[in-house]
Amino acid sequence: MNVVSLLTPKIQVVFLYDDYTIQKSLMILREHGFTAVPVLSRDGRYVGTVSEGDFLWHFLDRPDDLIRLQERKQLKEVLRPDFNPPVSVRVGMEALLERAMGQNFVPVVDDRGAFMGIVTRRTVIRKLTVPSAACARAEAAAILG
Repeated sequence: MNVVSLLTPKIQVVFLYDDYTIQKSLMILREHGFTAVPVLSRDGRYVGTVSEGDFLWHFLDRPDDLIRLQERKQLKEVLRPDFNPPVSVRVGMEALLERAMGQNFVPVVDDRGAFMGIVTRRTVIRKLTVPSAACARAEAAAILG
């Protein structure tokens, strides 16, 4: 098993661009029902993950600013440095599993830092707990003799 076998590819992942407004970003989060999503630069590099809490803290840290003015700011102003850093597509399974235990998803990048997709905790659990068809056939053959 390797990272690629667990990867949800970029084309199937809801993500935001770092130059989106805060308002647009919140609307996308709400539309898709996610509490956190990857954030990319326009050239496809992973720049971070943003969560609902990041937006909340952003607004609370600026109590004198009008919310409507804050909504027009860019998403990159909300991102926390080093929150949910990506792993390389070459990462070992032990390191990937360790990261997946602490996050709902782990962002995966290639050797150039380009975002490839995510590995979700759910995918990891399923892969480790649901036997493959080949294993099931082998077990059945062993039982049946």
